[in-house]
Amino acid sequence: MRRWILCSMLALGACKPATPAAPRPAANAPLATDDERTLYALGLVMGQRMDDFNLTPAELAVVQRGIADKVTGARPQVELNQWGPRINTMAQARQGRRSEQEKVRGRAFADTAAHETGAERLPSGLVFRTLREGNGPTPTAANTVRVHYRGTLIDGTEFDSSYTRGEPVEFPLSGVVPCWTEGVQRIRVGGKARLVCPSDIAYGDRGQRGIPPGATLNFEVELISIVGPGDGGAPAAPAMPTPPTPPPAH
Repeated sequence: MRRWILCSMLALGACKPATPAAPRPAANAPLATDDERTLYALGLVMGQRMDDFNLTPAELAVVQRGIADKVTGARPQVELNQWGPRINTMAQARQGRRSEQEKVRGRAFADTAAHETGAERLPSGLVFRTLREGNGPTPTAANTVRVHYRGTLIDGTEFDSSYTRGEPVEFPLSGVVPCWTEGVQRIRVGGKARLVCPSDIAYGDRGQRGIPPGATLNFEVELISIVGPGDGGAPAAPAMPTPPTPPPAH
């Protein structure tokens, strides 16, 4: 069963079950059963775990060969005890290169944003621009606030949004990424602003699910109200892009 799951999931043309099994569906065939949908989800999870490698199509084919040899019982082409320990080293090196590439693109994006009318670049690197003036007070870092927000990557991909979920969120300003702690304090209640957050005041070189390492982030934040003083507790647990918590502390 394990052999068939991995072969079907990755659509490996060279992968043949060691024991007779029903023919596999075509690689691009619609997912017809709940089992197929579950197996496809398993493939997505495996793919997420390989994000750090930033594989090319040719490299993905090599990975597929390794899986195929393992699940079919073929003789491995390398000694796992020798080469397995190098996996983390490769992941870290490639993650570092990817992070640097993201930072270069992010700097260009932030430079463009900083030249927009009404935009201000702060010493931290945050680019702040008011989208709608509020008429209430501004919060302090000790306050808990209620906001609506939308977060996107510099290519416009949305990774989190309280608007999409249909309800605003509340959080202590001391418990979010530094970009938010600084930026939301500049918004008056009833106002809305754009925050362009370089990675070093957002998620840094580690990234988050749906957020590449080194990524510059673009937020639209609407301050609905100041709920009260902060609770003095620990920062919100990392949860983006899943609801309902706001960006966690760096």
